[in-house]
Amino acid sequence: MKVTVVGAGAVGATCADNIARAALCEELVLLDIKEGLAEGKTTDMMQTAALLKFDTKIIGSTNDYTKTKGSDVVVITSGIPRKPGMTREELIGINAGIVKGVTQNILQHSPDAVFIIISNPMDTMTYLALTSSGLPKNKIIGLGGILDSARFKYYLSQALSVSSNDLHGIVIGGHGDTTMIPLTRLATYQGTPVSAYADAETLKKVAADTMVGGATLTKLLGTSAWYAPGAAGADLVKSVVRDEKRLIPCSVYLEGEYGQKDICLGVPVIIGKNGWEKIVDFNLNEEEKALFSKSADAVRNMNNVLNTL
Repeated sequence: MKVTVVGAGAVGATCADNIARAALCEELVLLDIKEGLAEGKTTDMMQTAALLKFDTKIIGSTNDYTKTKGSDVVVITSGIPRKPGMTREELIGINAGIVKGVTQNILQHSPDAVFIIISNPMDTMTYLALTSSGLPKNKIIGLGGILDSARFKYYLSQALSVSSNDLHGIVIGGHGDTTMIPLTRLATYQGTPVSAYADAETLKKVAADTMVGGATLTKLLGTSAWYAPGAAGADLVKSVVRDEKRLIPCSVYLEGEYGQKDICLGVPVIIGKNGWEKIVDFNLNEEEKALFSKSADAVRNMNNVLNTL
């Protein structure tokens, strides 16, 4: 297996580090446009191999896409990160050109790769990668839901004073502060609905905290978060390269599922070696359907910006 991570910033480097530590591939390429950045970070990572006991070969390169030839999975993190007060939507104009260029360059050397998109605004960048590449829809996966769900379980664990590893909770919809939908109705603790352990107001606050989870960190850090996004990217890579068939909420292209068409949006999907393999219907109630429709409208408005570029 060969994996490429494009973008050696905090998210990309963290993602690559997690992939190497978990020995998810024999060869890992980290690519960046900034001279020396990818080479420096990969050398630093390789010097941990004897300490962490992994044998993954990590290669760093400054914009040399020939090094990515034959990649099975490509993770795109390229683009500028959010700054305090900046929305993901404001990134469209800059990051659209970057993501489109990266996708086209990768395809010249790895036409059969599965693409995982982390760049923001993620749902719109996932849609752009799909429509500009001509790849089968199952080969393009947007990260959002797996990260948002991890944050959801964190806030639930804090509210319930339990381990997040004993919780199941999923976030669907757009990967945005006002578009994501934490499904508190379906969240469970050891198989029991979390509503048995927390009242409605507590769960409402958990959902609200989840929705601004990224913005909260951006305000504290002065830039976008990287540990959780990087780990989420590596976890998604794991499900692909190991053909795990796990159910993971991801942004994928919808053709009528959940009542939406011609859009990439977060829904529960089965992830395996071919990318996403099946969309799972969670039978949303009327309130959840309305929220999903509202989320789709917001993401579609962002997608429309692509036509003005």
